[in-house]
Amino acid sequence: MTAIDPSIYLKNQQKQTSGSNILGKDDFLKILMTQIQNQNPLDPMEDKEFIAQMTQFSSLEQMTNMSQSLQSFLDGQQSPPLIQYSHLIGKEVSYAVTNPETGSEEVKAGQVVSVKQKDGDILLEIEDGAAVPVGSLTQIKDVKVEE
Repeated sequence: MTAIDPSIYLKNQQKQTSGSNILGKDDFLKILMTQIQNQNPLDPMEDKEFIAQMTQFSSLEQMTNMSQSLQSFLDGQQSPPLIQYSHLIGKEVSYAVTNPETGSEEVKAGQVVSVKQKDGDILLEIEDGAAVPVGSLTQIKDVKVEE
């Protein structure tokens, strides 16, 4: 394989500081084109070498596109916590509460009227005004509507 002389490529380039040392697909194409333009006419690059490099470039481009698509998919799957728990509004929940006087744990129940976020914690507001952390839930039930 013909070696790339970096002095040929770099002397024609203006200095650009992008803050990243990672080569992208545009950089790969520039290097490949410079290599083709500056190859020895008496010993040109073989077709196999050129095809192998183009295949590598194509694979790199497809992996980059797949990575961007996957990242986009993952970003779409991460919904805010409020939305994740909004389905609990209108449901009857049971939750554990520690009695401050006795230190014993009691189970209370009530209907969720809203979901709120406070200091990074998700709290369910119960119809009696209690704010219950979602981690305290022990049971979730549908409220039966009487006709």
